[in-house]
Amino acid sequence: MRIADALRGGRPTVSFEFFPPRSPEAEQKLYDTVEQLRPLDPTFVSVTYGAGGATRRITVDIVRRIKNEIGIEAMAHLTCVGHTASELGEIVDALTASGIENILALRGDPPAGAARFEPTPGGFAHASELAAFIRTRADVCIVGAAYPEKHTEAPDPETDLRHLRAKVDAGAQVLITQLFFQPADYFSFVERARATGIAAPILPGIMPITNVGQIERFTTMCGATIPAALRDRLAPVRDDDQAVSAIGIEWAADMCRALLAGGAPGLHFYTLNRSRSTREIVKTLRSEGRIG
Repeated sequence: MRIADALRGGRPTVSFEFFPPRSPEAEQKLYDTVEQLRPLDPTFVSVTYGAGGATRRITVDIVRRIKNEIGIEAMAHLTCVGHTASELGEIVDALTASGIENILALRGDPPAGAARFEPTPGGFAHASELAAFIRTRADVCIVGAAYPEKHTEAPDPETDLRHLRAKVDAGAQVLITQLFFQPADYFSFVERARATGIAAPILPGIMPITNVGQIERFTTMCGATIPAALRDRLAPVRDDDQAVSAIGIEWAADMCRALLAGGAPGLHFYTLNRSRSTREIVKTLRSEGRIG
């Protein structure tokens, strides 16, 4: 099932993102999390793409297993980092041969220790180039990333939107946003995207906070803002992960309610390979009749 087709179904979608494990124990934990979230009937799940060769292979193996053995629609992330076009073509071929119908095309972050992204000779410098390449190589749903508060490397929001438009023009049929913590940021971004002619569905990316230090690192890397009201709530309990998780669940659930009420086509949860917070939020929204 292609994500673009699922989004035409009329009811809000729910999806989860995982990252590839780095050990057999972590791999088992990942599959345990998938099984715990499976009863929530996600429209799809996605698996991120690591910078190391072993992790890359694991990503392909995981999406293949989730789709073909566990029976949940799976989307593979794919980045330009460290790959020639020929190598990327081989990966796309392996994915489609396994029945994968959805690929998230990303430029990717600079490798650890690198000050900036440098394209691999014979590879691609931008996600739009990768999206165009995938479109010529395979009949799949191409998904792109979007940044409500702009990409950290973009000089201004207008430039960032031009790059996003290029990605859509190259073949991206669905967009998923980076994490954010205020629904107004999402709705403002969608309005600006539509004004530039971007018609693709834009799924909001939700990350329930479970650890203050962790979310501070993530937001520093991706350029997202933790609003003052949320910081004020977290500050007195920052060393109590249980209290932090309770606040994170409440804040994320309220965000989801506002996003759905405002017309968001679905919710994409960054799970960090954990199930509890996402499970509680989705169950609450379902009990309230906000999602199917």
